Amino acid sequence: MRYSSKAVLKKLFLFTVVFCLLFHVHAEAQRSMTREEYIATYRDIAIEEMRRNGIPASIKLAQGILESGFGNSELARVANNHFGIKCNGWNGRTMLQDDDRKNECFRAYNSATESFRDHSQFLRTRPWYASLFELNPTDYKAWAHGLRRAGYATNPRYAQLLIRVIEENNLSQYDQMAIAMVGELPELPNLRTVGSRPASPAPTQTVEDFAPVSFETYRVVKTNNRIKYVEARPGDTPESLAQELDMRPWQIIRYNEMQESQQIRPGQIVYLQPKRKKGVKAVHIAQPGETMYDISQQYGILLDHLLSRNQMELWQQPTVGQRILLRGRAK
Repeated sequence: MRYSSKAVLKKLFLFTVVFCLLFHVHAEAQRSMTREEYIATYRDIAIEEMRRNGIPASIKLAQGILESGFGNSELARVANNHFGIKCNGWNGRTMLQDDDRKNECFRAYNSATESFRDHSQFLRTRPWYASLFELNPTDYKAWAHGLRRAGYATNPRYAQLLIRVIEENNLSQYDQMAIAMVGELPELPNLRTVGSRPASPAPTQTVEDFAPVSFETYRVVKTNNRIKYVEARPGDTPESLAQELDMRPWQIIRYNEMQESQQIRPGQIVYLQPKRKKGVKAVHIAQPGETMYDISQQYGILLDHLLSRNQMELWQQPTVGQRILLRGRAK
């Protein structure tokens, strides 16, 4: 079967157009959301949920911002989970992700809207959050402190962090919008009692229902080789990171095997826990300019163990194209 040159060119043109469109969509999906984009995208659903459930829109947005890093966490991107809610009591779709333990189960949603609504349902159906719904829905400070007292997070500064996010981004304006739209918020069922017995206080494991928040920095805490880390920003130092992440400078230095005078580069992986003795991947092919320290940071492997596996000394560096063992040992 023969095709004319015109038909071939037409098909080639259509293929090129489709490829470019797919590439554009993929690039857009990979681009990180900014603070302004996150708020503009989800303020309407936060207002709607305030009208439906009485949870301040400012509080919901602030929690989403802290938990998802402005929608850029893997949970938010892949599972539409903006609040880090785990699978406890959940019968829907799930996503496994390393957290405090390997392959922890998190709720997965078809859309971010489902996540925002499930967050409302989660708070409404837990008796230890019932007292929140007796608060003035425009008093975001009372709600922030109430969430902390109810056991939503273990960080003692959680209330202050929520308040800071709300005030820095003027999120309380959305509370006023919700009130103006309905005049008053719906009356909610009394969750303080079940039958004739008072509801139990918040159990100590309440926080286990959620993924840890990247507190105060609005950073997304990621995992590599089952080790938590953040990506460095311009101006970061061991001292500044330690203060922001409620750690000690010596921990940042030791966990990342840094010299006292070593500077942190923007974009660098900064581990918040000790590195491991071996990697998940078996082999790495050395790239131009890479050092053994770079490779140890890339895969979360202790430098001395990486050197030992490859029968190398501390002063030796890999050559371009060299196979670097991340597991096992060179013969």
